[in-house]
Amino acid sequence: MLRHGVVGAVAVLAASAGVGALAPGAGAAPTVGIHVDAGTSLGTVPSSGVGLNTGFGDEHMGTAKVTSLMKAAGVRQLRYPGGSGADEYHWKTHTSGDGTGWIPSNTDFDSFMATAKKVGAQPILTANYGSGTPQEAADWVKYANVDKGYGVKYWEIGNEVYGNGHYGDGKGWETDNHADKSPKEYGKNLVAYSKAMKAVDPKVKIGAVLTTPGFWPDKEKAPGDSADWNNTVLSIAGSSIDFVIVHWYPGGKTTADLLNTPSRIAGVRSSLRSLIAKYTGSRAASVEIAVTENGAVGSPAQTSQAAALFAPDTYMTWFEQGATHVDWWNLHNGTDQAPTTVHGQTDYQDGGVLSAGTCAGGKCEPPRDTPFPTYWGIRSLTALAKPGDTMVKSSSRNSSVAVHAVRSSNGGLNVMLINKSPQSAAQVSLSYAGFTPAAGAVTTVSYAKGDTALTTAKRGTAGAQKLPPYSITTLQLKPASGTAGADQPTPAPTPTAVTPVVSAPGTTGTRAQGEIGAPVGQPTPSSTSGDLASTGASNAVTYSALGGLLVIAAGGVLVLRGRRRRGLHGK
Repeated sequence: MLRHGVVGAVAVLAASAGVGALAPGAGAAPTVGIHVDAGTSLGTVPSSGVGLNTGFGDEHMGTAKVTSLMKAAGVRQLRYPGGSGADEYHWKTHTSGDGTGWIPSNTDFDSFMATAKKVGAQPILTANYGSGTPQEAADWVKYANVDKGYGVKYWEIGNEVYGNGHYGDGKGWETDNHADKSPKEYGKNLVAYSKAMKAVDPKVKIGAVLTTPGFWPDKEKAPGDSADWNNTVLSIAGSSIDFVIVHWYPGGKTTADLLNTPSRIAGVRSSLRSLIAKYTGSRAASVEIAVTENGAVGSPAQTSQAAALFAPDTYMTWFEQGATHVDWWNLHNGTDQAPTTVHGQTDYQDGGVLSAGTCAGGKCEPPRDTPFPTYWGIRSLTALAKPGDTMVKSSSRNSSVAVHAVRSSNGGLNVMLINKSPQSAAQVSLSYAGFTPAAGAVTTVSYAKGDTALTTAKRGTAGAQKLPPYSITTLQLKPASGTAGADQPTPAPTPTAVTPVVSAPGTTGTRAQGEIGAPVGQPTPSSTSGDLASTGASNAVTYSALGGLLVIAAGGVLVLRGRRRRGLHGK
């Protein structure tokens, strides 16, 4: 179930003219100019950048089918124990909250680590801040890295701690049992967590929960505060952390809104870099940015094609802006909302990349573990890059076509083109600097609306391509004979900071976890796979009543528990 779901509101938008209004009319369109500067560098593809959220309520995350699907999609990081549930989860006893709720026995920490090993993914763990202690977290580090030798490097301190009720009407969505819920208290405790955990293993990296710049409650001050969340936390704990954490749910009233949101990432990154520089001094360059939750929640599209297009675009944009980790919400999620129709395609309003097999409004999702289009959107990244490949500058003369380009370690150049129009094909004309492509037809790997696999074909040339509506097409270009050695990329300066811009425990969802017991689905066709590139609002505050539903499966009975929250992540 969705912890991020806007009950009713998104469904209304998706079923109304809010979706249809964004669709441009079919017909001839001017050629879109694309330019790729292969001699530049935006940095290398992170080794564990492309991640997924997993939860202690997901009893199917470690099955052979699911781990195989994750590995084929190039997933290199898994986040655990998941969302808001992390702030109620006690790792040692594998219990949540008061310990009376049912939790699958096969989702404890060691089972999760076995799953991560099967996938070939690095773990990122969220220590329990809401109902835990620094000692509990330090004991976890000792068990993981000293006793078991897992070598877990990245540790978040809490989930969305700013959602503890300190802002707004005092009714937050995040568990926080501290008497003082202010950013000052979180900063002080963050220092204590870091000290205790690094005393056990000095090599661990500690992450601070920040509000996403430009999204509620960024810039807010509650009574008694002298500064906002980010400035307060970093002013206290800046010397004790190794990375900062934001969540990216840009939302949008229409699918076009969603697909345009990656353009805002550069401004968010600049704001974060300014804060990091202000409070971490000479260490600023080594302090990483991790986007540990990312998804299309809050927009009309959750599982349909627009969300699939959004996924690789937002991953790559974040990587190009220097983020080291981006984790999609969620592996399995489920939903309590009836399906909607978005551009002629059923959207199950489910934040997971694989079906949880749940039913709502008298209609059911596809069989469990059926990949949604979002899965294929993420898997499309495997055609673009591998860890260590060099991201290069690229540009499009029309925002209806997004582009990302990567110089591969073998001297080739891969170019991903995303046609955001739901109705119209796009004719593109490509030009290059620092790279001379071989003549003739090129290998393309594509994912179009209605596909159930990636399709590899010889199509078009390096200079001209026709992109189907609502599609992802990656060109895999070889250098012209005799040119590879002369066209190696040269590093470009890192972008400097600019003026800032504006899950509860259990099974399935609650933007916290897992997956509900449902019939096992049949395998779906698979095509191109491979190693992934571990990859790339108004100013008025608005509040939405969001229904965070916890689902606990016991003896075939589903028990729903509601949790209210304020302010979808965007304004």
